Amino acid sequence: MELQGANDGIRLAAYRANLPAPVANGKATSGGFDSDYYTCDGDGSSVASRVSVDLTGYETMDAPPRYDFYANTEVWGRRRQFRPSLFQLHAGPEIRCMLNIWGVILYLRLPWITAQAGIGLTWVIILLSSTITGITGLSTSAIATNGKVKGGGTYFLISRSLGPELGGSIGLIFAFANAVAVAMHTVGFAETVTDLMRENGAVMVDRTNDIRIIGIITVTCLLGISMAGMAWESKAQVLFFIVIMVSFASYIVGTIIPASPEKQSKGFFSYKANIFATNFVPDWRGPGGSFFGMFSIFFPSATGILAGANISGDLKNPAVAIPRGTLLAIFWTTVSYLIISATIGSCVVRDASGVLNDTLSPLSTGEECVGTACQYGWDFSECINNKTCVYGISNYYQSMSMVSAFGPLITAGIFGATLSSALACLVSAPKVFQCLCKDQLYPLIGFFGKGYGKNNEPIRGYFLTYIIAACFILIAELNTIAPIISNFFLCSYSLINFSCFHASITNSPGWRPSFRFYSKWLSLLGAICSVVIMFLLTWWAALIAFGVVFILLAYTLYKKPDVNWGSSVQASSYNMALSKCAGLNSVEDHVKNYRPQCLVLTGPPSSRPALVDLVSCFTKDLSLMLCGNVLTDGPTPSVLEKTMNDSHLNWLNKRKVRSFYRGVVAADLQSGVNVLLQGAGLGRMKPNVLIMGFKKDWRSDTPQAAHNYIGIMRDAFDLQFGVCVLRMREGLEVSNPSQSHGESLHPEPQHSTQFQKKQGKKTIDVYWLSDDGGLTLLLPYLLTRRKRWAKCKVRVFVGGEVSCTGLQCGHVLLIVHQFEKMVSRFRVDTNSKPDSNSGCASQHQEPWMITDQDFEKNKAKSLRQIRLNEVLLDYSREAALIIITMPVGRRGVCPSTLYLAWLDFLSRDLRPPVLLVRGNQENVLTFYCQ
Repeated sequence: MELQGANDGIRLAAYRANLPAPVANGKATSGGFDSDYYTCDGDGSSVASRVSVDLTGYETMDAPPRYDFYANTEVWGRRRQFRPSLFQLHAGPEIRCMLNIWGVILYLRLPWITAQAGIGLTWVIILLSSTITGITGLSTSAIATNGKVKGGGTYFLISRSLGPELGGSIGLIFAFANAVAVAMHTVGFAETVTDLMRENGAVMVDRTNDIRIIGIITVTCLLGISMAGMAWESKAQVLFFIVIMVSFASYIVGTIIPASPEKQSKGFFSYKANIFATNFVPDWRGPGGSFFGMFSIFFPSATGILAGANISGDLKNPAVAIPRGTLLAIFWTTVSYLIISATIGSCVVRDASGVLNDTLSPLSTGEECVGTACQYGWDFSECINNKTCVYGISNYYQSMSMVSAFGPLITAGIFGATLSSALACLVSAPKVFQCLCKDQLYPLIGFFGKGYGKNNEPIRGYFLTYIIAACFILIAELNTIAPIISNFFLCSYSLINFSCFHASITNSPGWRPSFRFYSKWLSLLGAICSVVIMFLLTWWAALIAFGVVFILLAYTLYKKPDVNWGSSVQASSYNMALSKCAGLNSVEDHVKNYRPQCLVLTGPPSSRPALVDLVSCFTKDLSLMLCGNVLTDGPTPSVLEKTMNDSHLNWLNKRKVRSFYRGVVAADLQSGVNVLLQGAGLGRMKPNVLIMGFKKDWRSDTPQAAHNYIGIMRDAFDLQFGVCVLRMREGLEVSNPSQSHGESLHPEPQHSTQFQKKQGKKTIDVYWLSDDGGLTLLLPYLLTRRKRWAKCKVRVFVGGEVSCTGLQCGHVLLIVHQFEKMVSRFRVDTNSKPDSNSGCASQHQEPWMITDQDFEKNKAKSLRQIRLNEVLLDYSREAALIIITMPVGRRGVCPSTLYLAWLDFLSRDLRPPVLLVRGNQENVLTFYCQ
């Protein structure tokens, strides 16, 4: 969407309009308005004034689009929110994500998984895991760019985009999964320390209890670092990242260096084609030796993709940083996993004894020797046959350390990877849980939501995470903890992907991600794959996980928490009930879910096919459309029969337009429309936008008809309706009510209009001139979601500086003369009526008449419409559609005929259709709720 400024446009005064008091749920209640506005002088100073506004129920001051509503803009009267200064503001979340992905599995289990599954299937496991996490990363990126991102990470993203039902379920499960992940990484660290102690003859109790003791001590130290604040945690993460990079370099160098006899005895022979060929195929061993058994152990190593999202409140620009950091982290970590599995499988045999004497004697024929090592002068047959080998990638978890050029660097890398991942999870889980507690979606958890210090640290949440992690550390078995985590993470990922798919497939107007590189079908595929793999791993654990999700979801739906974030689930369930009778969506209270529910003043629908076709582009299958017709012939039986006639619905059905039809009988058009405005709809299925054609014959028709036409708009504004007026060069207009709104029992046949055709690569030019809540911008956005408008480019124009010199001003004077001639019929002749009192009395009897005082008061706005018409002619001659913010004439100050002249002159001589739009001051754009 382009944003253009018309350099020679009209300079608009910068108003700051206040909503009427009181305001409830973001909607203005009825009553009067007081308006504070600011007029900017040439030196940039602001002069505040106070204006009393009539009790019209609608603020008619034309305020330009309020850019101060953008979340990252600092304006007068509001303090801009600055987040804590952290190191990752410069480095981005990719380091955090990579550190959380590079964990214990990389160093301690990837060589063993390669031995079990072979290089080929290990690559399949890695790529399958990365595919699931990559799809989830795309879905997370779309959700992260669907509005402002604050603290709370994954839970905040889902809940604020799709409602508390899915957000609460995912938040609780994901927080628990991160708490268990702390235990997994800590156990990996403790396992390495225990192995080092055993190699040096230091044993406290036994291997299992040593892991428990060291794990509890370690997680206690990590808790202290976390509670010291995010700045310490951030600096520690950077240090760990450097250590891991150095350990990787040491490992790659070690694979190239020729193997020493000691390393050969442990199964390392540098790069050998025969070793690669042997290790390429699987060799399943033990009770867990299967593809999905290995997948369940490996998958937690790919689950750090949401580490960046989980600290969203600490990022400078999370909407940009989260997608970029997450996807880059997935790419580079996947590459590193593929490289390490291929290199370790090409250099190290599966079984080795570690005994230097196990070499082939010169006299041996080698026929009895078992294993690939026989080709390189080593005989490990005895330990292979007796299954007593302690080295080789099938038996020795520290194989990467053995291969490395300098073993202690790999040990340092293990420490860095395990501690950094444990630290990241220890920080993420409390922050997600804290946000969940503050929203009070579930009972008995609010105690853990209290924050402390200037950074609002969740101290109680840290202790809860510590207790959960300590309980799982007591298991002291990495191969047991990893599958448990896989189940929880897969459940979270399936819900995230399904949430993204659900928001996309339902065409919710609140689903407006700026990240475009995602696909709803990929999200659905990711959700299905996650669920299938969960059941293939452990079917009973999958049933338990989804049982917990459904219980949480059912509880939230039953309790209906008092939050207003927009809800995809509630809207969907409500729509399903409505779809049985009309197939229409409900109107949600939240800004994100606002959709125009249209009352179309058509007369007989067949007499206004272009208007019907355009409105159906906004509402098709998604929101309410009601075609209204006013009959002014009197309540005779024949007229009543016309209002009840089904032929109009048949015409709409044949045109494939999903709409209701309503005819009313009234004394005049304005009264009939007023009845429709107040009586149409049911509950939330109630129109909020009135759409009608332009009254092109207002100068030749009676002044009373023109006055009533403007009265319809004012009635709509008073009833909190938005108003749209369509003008087409071909002649869509509101004619005499007795002609326009009469109808026959046999409506006209179907006629095609330009709104039924594909618009091609044209433009939709939007002139966003006043702050009306954003309806002027929402309508073109909804249009581009239709196939026939999808290729159109939206261009947004805003007001600019006045540039009036020389011939241009003379030209303007000529056009001003034309405008004055247009309204001359309705001007009060003050020369023939010298008595001012008689003039006021005449105007009271004929409120459409324009006095000299009225003309002078509104001169600035009249000149604005004249100049805007020139801008439209200059910039938008070839547009497919022009959408303009409609000016509003102040009641009691601007006569109806003068206001109608504004609309006429503004939209005259334009080849494209012109849609004049004015919202009802209700916020309908996402950034207004940020």
